[in-house]
Amino acid sequence: MSSDQLKFRIGDPVWAKMKGFSPWPGVVVLPPSEVKRPAIKKAMHCVNFFGTKDFAWIEETSMKPYEEYRETLTKDKKSKAMVQALAEVEKYLIDRVLPGQSTGASSPSKMKDEDSEFDALLSGAGDKSTKKSAKKEGGRKRNASEGSGSTASGPASSSTAKKRGRKEAKHLKMDEERDASPVQYSKKPSVSNLLDRPNAMAARPASPTVGMDLVTSSQTLREKDIQPSKLNFGFLGLGIMGSGMVKNLLNSGHNVTVWNRTTEKVKDFVEAGAKEALTPSDVIAECDITFSCVSDPQSAKELVFGNCGVLQEINTTKGYVEMTSIDSDTSQDIAEAISLKGGRYLEAQIQGSKGQAQDGTLVVLVAGDRSLFDDCQSCFQAMGKNSFYLGEVGNASKMNLVLQTMIGVTLAGLAEGMALADRAGLQQKDVLEVLELTGLNCPAILQKGKAIIEGGFPTHQPLQHMQKDLKLSLNMGDQLEQPLPLTATANEVFKHAKRLGYGEHDVSAVYIRARF
Repeated sequence: MSSDQLKFRIGDPVWAKMKGFSPWPGVVVLPPSEVKRPAIKKAMHCVNFFGTKDFAWIEETSMKPYEEYRETLTKDKKSKAMVQALAEVEKYLIDRVLPGQSTGASSPSKMKDEDSEFDALLSGAGDKSTKKSAKKEGGRKRNASEGSGSTASGPASSSTAKKRGRKEAKHLKMDEERDASPVQYSKKPSVSNLLDRPNAMAARPASPTVGMDLVTSSQTLREKDIQPSKLNFGFLGLGIMGSGMVKNLLNSGHNVTVWNRTTEKVKDFVEAGAKEALTPSDVIAECDITFSCVSDPQSAKELVFGNCGVLQEINTTKGYVEMTSIDSDTSQDIAEAISLKGGRYLEAQIQGSKGQAQDGTLVVLVAGDRSLFDDCQSCFQAMGKNSFYLGEVGNASKMNLVLQTMIGVTLAGLAEGMALADRAGLQQKDVLEVLELTGLNCPAILQKGKAIIEGGFPTHQPLQHMQKDLKLSLNMGDQLEQPLPLTATANEVFKHAKRLGYGEHDVSAVYIRARF
């Protein structure tokens, strides 16, 4: 979701309405890690409700500015919970300090009688006659419910009524979550059409189009006619892949500020023309657009949410591009945090090895803010030979994991085949020569086959990174209820090789596990 499409920002006091409940005062906040965003393709905000201290993801169409609608939506609200909530929000308007927060799962008071009034405000059709009628009808409903002692906002008149009220509130909450979060309650998530699966009992429909746009295509950095952007770019992480990408950014004339956990690696890039920053937040403050390429999803989230992290300096003038190989859930979490601060976000997953990163011939899979994608074109041209725009956040990470699954299973098969040839008394070099003449002839297989024969396993793609991607693919398969038996087996093979001490060696070291 582009930042200019979001109406509310972090810290904005609002009236937020959940289905089946009255509008309730709250404030837009960064979501706690345990409060996951529903898989709904609409503008949403995490709201912390005053009084109840609860959190909930609310669609922007179900939210109104608090102060603008204060008089309209506080009429005839006499419950103790609402009085407390109003007192807290008024205090917040003065000092802008949030009250103590908790992550309980309960919701604001249940007052269905007020739904029509708020819905009318949302639709712009709230004329006086409609409001009076809704209020009159609402009064009758409140009197009836108060007589039975079953309201969710006030104290009940008996223990039986309390139990009945809690039970009704629980069912209403479950209904709301079922409507808002299909990932949790349905067998088929709706995050993206890219990997949706049809019902097993229904006929398989035609595969949906991905909307893949081939934007850049070139061969080597020397052959590329790159016009470097005048923007300032940052780069977090100078590992095996990051080092090559930063080198090509500098060689193509881009202004780059770098940061790395170990400062020893930074010196060479500073000598080559890069600027050095002490923390990730310093990079964000210095640059218009910042790239990140670290080892795994956890490291990526630590850079964003951690101390002196990315979020500290993100604002409406900043762009953030996540190039770490991650799962779609992690990418979505980062995207929401960046967007809530007003920044723009892209996930840019890379296909290739250390050599391709150095040569500038990677394949870049991109999803997220299209305007940021356009602003990064000169960078993607320097880094890779092709870049693809795949639409909404999550599509690129899914595509990358699908490709990594294929590569991982293929390499495990290559290792077993070479081990079988050796055990059978065949020359492995003869196997490769024959293989080169077949339909399986491809640079990746031949390169890994030669590494197996030589036995050195110089690191072009760390084995532990491949095992991590296979694990993420299996998690995605679990979420989609897609069986992945070959992937599961390959993951165990790579995991065993990693346990043998070859995690930091090249993926071709999986041969050790297959041979011995």
